[in-house]
Amino acid sequence: MRTFLRENGLSVFFGTIFLATLVGQSFAGQHAFNADQAAHGGEPYSWTRYVLSSDFGGAVMENWQSEFLQFTLFILATVWLVQKGSNESKKLEDAGLESDQVQKVGGYAPPNGPAWAKARDWRRFVYENSLLLAMTSIFLLTWFAQSLNTWRQFNEDRLEHDEQALSWGNYVLNAEFWERSLQNWQSEFLAVGTMAVFTIYLRQRGSPESKPVGAPHDETASSG
Repeated sequence: MRTFLRENGLSVFFGTIFLATLVGQSFAGQHAFNADQAAHGGEPYSWTRYVLSSDFGGAVMENWQSEFLQFTLFILATVWLVQKGSNESKKLEDAGLESDQVQKVGGYAPPNGPAWAKARDWRRFVYENSLLLAMTSIFLLTWFAQSLNTWRQFNEDRLEHDEQALSWGNYVLNAEFWERSLQNWQSEFLAVGTMAVFTIYLRQRGSPESKPVGAPHDETASSG
């Protein structure tokens, strides 16, 4: 067990705090939702009913889709774009897809490498882009899930005010939907851009997200 935890510390740690904060959000959200219900003469929701509601689903998916959009764009951008001195960038001369030899694909794949990396057909194309494909797919799914949940929530509010409900198509063209999306996206882009620049000048000893403490500011792509 100790060996497993040591070898999988990052995934276990973040998986644990993810579940803890998700559960915490559900209880805090239920409390806030029921307070709003009471203020407007509505019935309180049980915890189960709340976590199945569009209010909770929309809030969760709204955050998830922005996170996966961030990683999708970061993965794609860092193939071609570089930042001198940043530990979040490849070396300037390595911009692009790189050679098969550097990427260890096809005939350059090691014996214990993934089988699809050794293939010379569509499987290699899929595998060499699998991280981007996975992140993009999750982003699109969570974006769609967010749109459905916030659409339901939006129409519930409109009906309470005797206003006509909107179709899903009209809702995703509505300013309310894009205001909610863009306020999350801009914070993600700020965080990524800040990290890319901060790693030029700032250090964290022992972290692979940082250059070695004594590394020159203009040294690019070196982990500490």
